[in-house]
Amino acid sequence: MKSDAKSIIEAGQAVLGIEFGSTRIKAVLIDRENKPIAQGSHTWENQLVDGLWTYSIEAIWHGLQDCYADLRTQVKAQYDTEIESLAAIGISAMMHGYMAFDKQENILVPFRTWRNTNTGEAAAALSELFVYNIPLRWSISHLYQAILNGETHVPRIDFLTTLAGYIHWQLTGERVLGVGDASGMIPVDPESKDYAAGMVQKFNELIAPKGYSWTLLDILPKVLLAGEQAGCLTEAGAAKLDVSGHLKAGIPLCPPEGDAGTGMVATNAVKQRTGNVSAGTSSFSMIVLEKELSKPYEMIDMVTTPDGSLVAMVHCNNCTSDLNAWVNLFKEYQELMGMPVDMNEIYGKLYNHALAGDADCGGLLSYNYISGEPVTGLAEGRPLFVRSANDKFTLANFMRTHLYASVGVLKIGNDILFNEEHIKVDRITGHGGLFKTKGVGQRVLAAALNSPISVMETAGEGGAWGIALLGAYLVNNPKHLPLADYLEEVVFTGDAGTEIAPTPEEVEGFNRYIENYKACLPAEAAAVNCKH
Repeated sequence: MKSDAKSIIEAGQAVLGIEFGSTRIKAVLIDRENKPIAQGSHTWENQLVDGLWTYSIEAIWHGLQDCYADLRTQVKAQYDTEIESLAAIGISAMMHGYMAFDKQENILVPFRTWRNTNTGEAAAALSELFVYNIPLRWSISHLYQAILNGETHVPRIDFLTTLAGYIHWQLTGERVLGVGDASGMIPVDPESKDYAAGMVQKFNELIAPKGYSWTLLDILPKVLLAGEQAGCLTEAGAAKLDVSGHLKAGIPLCPPEGDAGTGMVATNAVKQRTGNVSAGTSSFSMIVLEKELSKPYEMIDMVTTPDGSLVAMVHCNNCTSDLNAWVNLFKEYQELMGMPVDMNEIYGKLYNHALAGDADCGGLLSYNYISGEPVTGLAEGRPLFVRSANDKFTLANFMRTHLYASVGVLKIGNDILFNEEHIKVDRITGHGGLFKTKGVGQRVLAAALNSPISVMETAGEGGAWGIALLGAYLVNNPKHLPLADYLEEVVFTGDAGTEIAPTPEEVEGFNRYIENYKACLPAEAAAVNCKH
């Protein structure tokens, strides 16, 4: 009801979640039932400066202010009222990267985002030192690479944080970080739910000969769990967020989190033995573990849920981009034939037709590598479609192989978890563009992972909704429920979404496809090596 939403906003009972994605900053205002009642957004792009991907400090603040102003405009248009106060605020952003500040709070080098891959030497050395997979994009890799490079700013570091941690700090004055985001800076111990003490000590010993005035814990944000107090909006913070001056100080903020954690919350996947798969331009899966893996794997990143449970993440650079490019060819064909074009209809018809194809795609193969794919060891990508003269080259098999390719690399990573580590999962939830055509991407992913896959209507709300839920968890949890129970009982109230389980034939077919896929990877490698 519109009048209810208006009264909630005017009473200062709404909760605001803001997430900084790679191309969009999004704000979501939710009511006391955790339903979105207003949204705002701002589109932005990273820049390549001196060979490194970055967003300027000016772009960060302009983006935040414009996003919030857009939210204010929407609230004014829908409810004819102004946001004066809020029950809580949550800030989320892309994980990892490198934001280093001096004692005067000046940024020492431009923000280095997760996209940068210049940290290979550091990541390899730290992985060996810690006996733990340290990815290129983690903050500790960026820090150690700066040390190896002899960068002159390093001795002057007073604070090192992520994008979410930076925004939160500027709004509240608090140098803190949610445990999920912190786990992408350096590894977190699932027992202490704090930075892994042994690794911190090893790093300090490693850099001791440099004689810096700081050790690692001096410069890192304090780790907080979901539901813990993380400070309040200051007068200066309110002025930075709402340049119109309407928003009042004193609003509590939940611990800032990374986009992985907010994705888990938005899909009700923070309980152990649950997981989620995000499948769009890129894809990643996150499985919440009951125990640590037996050994480190280069293709599996270890992070945590916002309440500190260990999560195995498989991150793939490529998912639907090549598939979309092929679908656009069919759009061009329709236009050429003078037929009216409805992209939803084209996707729906082609995706559903793929289900009529052979379970192993009739031998057809597709490598959807627009960019490099670390899981399969390729630094660059070349989209490649492969078939032999005897394969069953039909439209259904053609579309099916491109759908399989969109989750093929994800399967390779997850096969380690399921087949080698014998991880048990009760529920996996899918969200993202691959699942827009009802039931098709879901069925393909179920066959790939040999697991039932659920898709929820609310999963489309995304990370800004997820961090808003963490804000609500801070202030609207009178029973002091654990986060997983709060999501289950209060937010999702038993809504597990629509579930599809794979048939044995579909699983066996995908397994045959992936064996062919792995056997022919040298063809993709040859295409990459053939410069053009």
